[in-house]
Amino acid sequence: MDKTINMNLDLSQDKAMISKLHEMYADIKPDIIQRLEDFASKWETGNDEDIFAELVFCLLTPQSKAKVCWPAVERMVSDGSLFSGDHDGILECVSNVRFKNNKTKYIMEARQFFLINSNINIKKRIIKQDRPKDRREWLVNSIKGMGYKEASHFLRNIGMGQELAILDRHILRNLVAIGIIDKMPTSISPKRYLAIEEKMAIFASDINIPMDHLDLLLWYKEAGEIFK
Repeated sequence: MDKTINMNLDLSQDKAMISKLHEMYADIKPDIIQRLEDFASKWETGNDEDIFAELVFCLLTPQSKAKVCWPAVERMVSDGSLFSGDHDGILECVSNVRFKNNKTKYIMEARQFFLINSNINIKKRIIKQDRPKDRREWLVNSIKGMGYKEASHFLRNIGMGQELAILDRHILRNLVAIGIIDKMPTSISPKRYLAIEEKMAIFASDINIPMDHLDLLLWYKEAGEIFK
């Protein structure tokens, strides 16, 4: 058993924190609902290029700030490099993103993976998988640079992440404070990720806050806003 995960969570010890979470949730619940509706509409109204841009955003985010990564995606879309640019063109657009060289390679490989007859074809390939967790597993196994966190983030951002946890540092810090995990992990193996996600899902159910709402609530608690 992973010693960093508390398998016997006693919520009675965290009544004050849970009360504060409920108070905060009551204040921002309409904003959370609106944001999740925005994510869902991305899938419903967006084309393949829009969905691919979201995937690229999530490829850029490891150890980089979201507010740095999204403008980089916008630059790639604006100058055309995201869909047809060469290595140097993409690299220039992501110049202020950490690990820019590796991430440029990931973007180019992902683009090649989804290209059919010179067009991005991603939506039909995603919905071939029936459940969010199946889609995530397929993404992790298919797209270089995409782990469980990035795949969960991407699926959430296109309205398909209801069952998934995005275990970034904001969420993990709160899971430590709550007592779901004993300490911040230095790394997260797939097995550990799934175990923490399961405990987070149980906690969400116990306090009657939907999993995808809880994710945005904890992110807001740390960052002070709801972003992507």
